[in-house]
Amino acid sequence: MNNLGEKARLHLAHADLTVRRHPKTFSAIVTAVLTLSGVTAFGVAPLSMVDSTPKNVQMVTESVSPEGLAEQAEALAEYEMLLHRSDLTRSTDTADTLLRRLGVSDPEASAFLRKDAVARTILSGRPGKMLRAVTESTPGGGELQELVARGPAADKDKLRTHFTRITVRRNEQGLTASSEQVPLKIETRSGAATVTSTLFAATDEARMPDNITSQMAEMFDNDVNFRKDIKRGDSFAVVYETMTADGEPVTWAGTPGRVLAGRFIHGGETYEAVWFQEPGQKGQYYSMKGQGKQKAFMSSPLAFSRVTSGFAMRFHPILQTWRAHLGVDMGAPTGTPVRTVGNGVVNFAGVQNGYGNVVIVGHSAGRETVYAHLSRIDVRKGEKVSQGAVIGAVGATGWATGPHLHFEFKVKGAQVNPAEIARASETNELSPAARARFDQHAKQMHAQLVESISRPVGKLARVE
Repeated sequence: MNNLGEKARLHLAHADLTVRRHPKTFSAIVTAVLTLSGVTAFGVAPLSMVDSTPKNVQMVTESVSPEGLAEQAEALAEYEMLLHRSDLTRSTDTADTLLRRLGVSDPEASAFLRKDAVARTILSGRPGKMLRAVTESTPGGGELQELVARGPAADKDKLRTHFTRITVRRNEQGLTASSEQVPLKIETRSGAATVTSTLFAATDEARMPDNITSQMAEMFDNDVNFRKDIKRGDSFAVVYETMTADGEPVTWAGTPGRVLAGRFIHGGETYEAVWFQEPGQKGQYYSMKGQGKQKAFMSSPLAFSRVTSGFAMRFHPILQTWRAHLGVDMGAPTGTPVRTVGNGVVNFAGVQNGYGNVVIVGHSAGRETVYAHLSRIDVRKGEKVSQGAVIGAVGATGWATGPHLHFEFKVKGAQVNPAEIARASETNELSPAARARFDQHAKQMHAQLVESISRPVGKLARVE
């Protein structure tokens, strides 16, 4: 018995030491026991004062039933929990695959999307429509309560001002669908990030739309080669306008949204630019010192691409002969937007022999640019286009072995090297009359750039 008593005292001493070292943990355990047990009373004394002498102990237990438990359970059973999911339409979508991706398990809704004339338009047209589905919370997917799809305006003349909102909603009579044209809104936002893998991965981290990324590349096109020179550790910050549909940045092409100011740090060098428009003139980008950033012609009609065949002699892959290649071929996936490299007028938009779908834009001083093998054409003959405007998309029409853009630059009918023309093209300078207003504007935009850098990466913020 003496050995047992000694062991008991050792255990008590060890327990006392544990409590002193971890008082909060011990208190939490006691609280949990009090909460979960049905014991009516529970006493704890400091273990250092516990008397090991055996005593008669009487324990009284009593069952406790929380009041109103049945009513609470009934109310919880009647409560309908709804789930919200968002996604974009894809070119391969069917009614079943789209609803499945949105967490919807509803044969009636799937049939409705296939048969109803209004609801069917969600799956028609170009992909990229913004989706938001509301379903009941049930295992394996719930019944559809509401599906809202937002896409380009039905009227081509309103693509820059409105969007189409299609709503599928369940009511007592079943599913209904409606379509309406709603005004787009312009919001000013900011983003900043550091490149750790690719530029697009960094801009995705900053939640920047792809068209804003492309504009940023154009802003600094004369400073940084975005097709070859981007490195890990480069960083950027932008303040930009974006068109929103019901508060969300639009995901389809053809809508306006401009970078207002930007900073790009590459190889230890810092480049900054700001958008400014003089009265009566076209707006453009300037350095913070008022020097024009834009040249009359951009270096490439594609934001990001690789040159697969340059301006030189080559072995023609189809004709199987050596001949002069009087343009530049740029490899890119089908559907990649093609931009006009300078201001001008569309001289031709249609099909031309080996060129397939081709657009020819006339510029000042007898200059023309040619964009061939397009999968689609987005402009008409006689239409005025501004530098950077999307005129079509990369394809493989005509004499082409794969998707790419064939690009030519002509001066008075003769082909010249596009790279040399871009480097030698003129720039517009800020007039002395607008200098004071520009300096004030540049100062404000610089402050907003600095503010965007100080925010957490990827956070979108409204800039007043």
